[in-house]
Amino acid sequence: MKRALKIYLEKPELSGVLLLIVLAAFFEIRSGGVFLSFQNIRGVLGLLPEVGAVTIGFAMLMICGEFDLSVGSVFAIMPMSIALMLNADVPFWAAFAVGVCICAAIGFINGLITLRFDIPSFITTLGMLFMVRSLTVVISGGFPPMLATDKIPMDLFTGFIGGGLFRASFVWFVLLAVLASVVMALTNFGNWIKATGGFLEAARSMGIPVTRVKFACFMICSILAGLAGTVQVFRLQSPFPNLGESLELQAIAGSVIGGVALTGGVGTVFGAIVGALLIRVIDNGLVLSRIDANWFKFAIGALTVLAVVGNSWLRRRARRIKLEV
Repeated sequence: MKRALKIYLEKPELSGVLLLIVLAAFFEIRSGGVFLSFQNIRGVLGLLPEVGAVTIGFAMLMICGEFDLSVGSVFAIMPMSIALMLNADVPFWAAFAVGVCICAAIGFINGLITLRFDIPSFITTLGMLFMVRSLTVVISGGFPPMLATDKIPMDLFTGFIGGGLFRASFVWFVLLAVLASVVMALTNFGNWIKATGGFLEAARSMGIPVTRVKFACFMICSILAGLAGTVQVFRLQSPFPNLGESLELQAIAGSVIGGVALTGGVGTVFGAIVGALLIRVIDNGLVLSRIDANWFKFAIGALTVLAVVGNSWLRRRARRIKLEV
């Protein structure tokens, strides 16, 4: 028991990995061997970058001790702005750069309001969620504009590679995951993020620029959300104004299921990816198992609550037991 608790405290994301293995085995049996087939794995991996990139950015911000409920709206506004600029004959890469800047500006504003006026980020980003969503609907006229696919290097974003198993977006996602993991585990910035979320006053007294760290995390979170939405629109080839609704809830769920603490200071990029993959596995597995898909939100909600309760109980239990060194 002591050894298990020690492993859990060092690697809280391992519980998510175990759950992922159990669910994969369950859905493989229920689906009659279809779940782990080549075609289905390709489908799951094709969708993972879209929710995974959002979850990585959200997890980094949660570890820093803040929230961003506007990610679903940012998910929609970047591809919408790119589509409208392409229709106005703006070159693709210029439109893409402007879209990234829009997302960065939203993240900066979230950070500015939260930190300058000492407002809980939950409230700040809740307001931003409604404002950005409304802006997306207004600039689109409420209908999805035409996407000038002939001006977009689709193969760079959504084309299949590796014998048809992976989309290009999955390769970019893997590179993003590796980069984010290296930053969080091996750099001063990653240590600053954990310290800022774990004990703000102690981090400030150690000379860590906590304000700049939080600003950076807000901006990273927004940029990753916008990029993920752009990838989804390029895959669907239609920028819907309501794209990404309730995505912020999936990002929270994925982060928490992957071992990120709601109180900040604890969590890993790998855990966030595991949480995002669990969400995609449950969504896909319910359909293949011919279980009513309306149970999807119930399952995600139940897993989130169980993850929070389980993490809290295990940490309290661990404090009472003197672990062997």
